[in-house]
Amino acid sequence: MCGMPQPPPVRSTPSRPVRPDASMSLLTNVMDHSLDDGYAEAAARKKADGSGGMPKTLRAKLGLAAGLVLAALVVTVGAAQARVAAPVVAKEREELVDRIEGETSAADELEKSVDELRDDVDARRREALEKSGDGDRSDLVGILSGAVEVHGPGVKLVVNDAEDVGTGADGQPRGTSGFSDTGRVRDRDMQRVVNGLWESGAEAISVNGQRLTALSAIRAAGDAILVDNRPLVPPYTVLAVGDGERLSRGFQDSADGLYLHALEESYGIRTAISVADDLKLPAAPSVIVRTAQPITEKGTS
Repeated sequence: MCGMPQPPPVRSTPSRPVRPDASMSLLTNVMDHSLDDGYAEAAARKKADGSGGMPKTLRAKLGLAAGLVLAALVVTVGAAQARVAAPVVAKEREELVDRIEGETSAADELEKSVDELRDDVDARRREALEKSGDGDRSDLVGILSGAVEVHGPGVKLVVNDAEDVGTGADGQPRGTSGFSDTGRVRDRDMQRVVNGLWESGAEAISVNGQRLTALSAIRAAGDAILVDNRPLVPPYTVLAVGDGERLSRGFQDSADGLYLHALEESYGIRTAISVADDLKLPAAPSVIVRTAQPITEKGTS
C-alpha cells in the first residue's frame, strides 16, 4: 500500500554558516596549516625527547662555544688582513699612476725635442740650399720628400672593413684563396689606394696621420697593416693634398679607384671620399734631405 511521500526530516540544530572564503579551500588550508604536519610532529617528538633546543651537556656546550670562537676568529683575521692590505694596494696604485704620468711627460718632452730638431734641420737645409744657389727649390724639395708639414686643398678617403668580416678558406682574410667572401682591408688594398692617388696627381699623402715618402712601405703583420713599421687600425683615413676636384675625379675613374669600388660592391668594404678645402699633413719623422752634387774633375796642366 502506497502512502503519501514523506517530507525530508528537519534538522533539530541550525546549519553552520558558510565561510566567506569557502571557495578558496587551498589558500585557507595553507593559512591554517602553515607548518607541514610531518615537521610539526618531528618538532614535538624532539621536544618530548629533550633533544631539541640548546645543547644540554657540557661537552656539547664547549663544542658550540669553540665553533663560535673559531668563526669569530676567521672573520676577525680576514678583516684585519683586508685593513692591512688596503693601504699597500692604494700605495702601489698611486706609484703606478705616478710612473705613468712621469713616462708620459718624458715622452712629451722627447716629442718636443724632435720637433725642435726637425725645425733646426729644416733651417740648416734651407740655408745650405740658399748658399748653393738652390734656395728657390728648398721648399719644393721639403714637400716632395715629406720632410716638412704641408697644408692645402685635397681629398679625404676613408677605407674601413666590412661590418661582418669573414675569413678565407685558408683561415686568413682573403689569403691565398684570393678574393673569397671576406671584407677585411689588406695591405695590398692600401697599396693600390695610395698608388692610385699618387698617379691621380696627389702632392702629399698621409695614412692615419703617418706621412708617406718615397721610402715608405705598406706591409702586413698578421691581420695588421703597417705603414713604415707602425701598425694602423681601421678605419684607414687617407689624406691627399692636391687639386681636390680633379684628384677625386681622377682617382675614382682610375683602375685603382675601380678596384676599390669592386671591393665595396663585392665584399662589403666601406669607403667614403670627399673633397676638402684645407688639409694639414704632418712631416715624416727622421727624414734627411740630401741633394746630389755633380763631380767635376780639376784640369791638369
